Amino acid sequence: MKYPIIEIALSDKDYPKILSKIYDPPKILYCRGNISILNTNCLAVVGTRKITSYGQEAIQKIVSGLSDSGFTIVSGLALGIDAVAHKTALDYDLPTIAVLGSTVDDNGIGPRTNLSLAKEILENDGLLISEYRSSTDIFKANFAIRDRIISGLSKGVVVIEGADKSGSLITAKSAADQGRDVFAVPGSIFSATSFGPNQLIQNGAKPVTSAQDIIEEYGKNMRMDLPVKKEISTKDPIQQKILAILDEQGESTPDEIIRKSGLAAPQVMAAISMLEIKNKIKQRSGKYNLCN
Repeated sequence: MKYPIIEIALSDKDYPKILSKIYDPPKILYCRGNISILNTNCLAVVGTRKITSYGQEAIQKIVSGLSDSGFTIVSGLALGIDAVAHKTALDYDLPTIAVLGSTVDDNGIGPRTNLSLAKEILENDGLLISEYRSSTDIFKANFAIRDRIISGLSKGVVVIEGADKSGSLITAKSAADQGRDVFAVPGSIFSATSFGPNQLIQNGAKPVTSAQDIIEEYGKNMRMDLPVKKEISTKDPIQQKILAILDEQGESTPDEIIRKSGLAAPQVMAAISMLEIKNKIKQRSGKYNLCN
């Protein structure tokens, strides 16, 4: 096995301190991958398996906006929101932890359709964890039981889409019981998958429309050393050129950016769209500026 299973007992120094303080922490964690991220600042992102295009766009906007925040993204490797949360974290070089309701060995990882994603997490210094050692320990109820680990590892939980009685609401309840922050992305009153987040907001969850809402919440409460102002960084050379133009010129129209860059208009417009998704730039009155 390329990534061997590491057993971490509750009494071990590597056991995540924040998880050890919940009411019923797992006595042993079975881990594969980079165990050093167990004690980082974690944020859980969870939601429905029946993801919509709105949910997918919301994840990409929020998780990409956390790319310079110092957060590790935690989710459950389930279909839908969980899988997209892990994948977006990988796309933006954020560490990610998948908490499984199955075992962490190659033969036990579930759902099987996300086996390739689990391998991608391992290959990018991420981590798979479970409290289950053997396949004989696996039952359907495990996936609800493991939700306490997802929230227990995390300083806060972000719920993105979930119908009435959704599993993500179990995670939100675990978070509230553990004294964690509960965030929710509001959605249409006509969408069944927005029922859960909207209900959470009615019950006191903090509404989230951007990554900055989360960053500012922790900065304001002085509970984490997270940068409210992000460093401007991107690996894409076209995006770098656009950022440099805006840094030098200040606010600029798309035509001005295209002319100054010397690049083809479709390339520039695609890069501008991606920078907006990453919350690197914003548009006002037809002109683009760097985000603060």
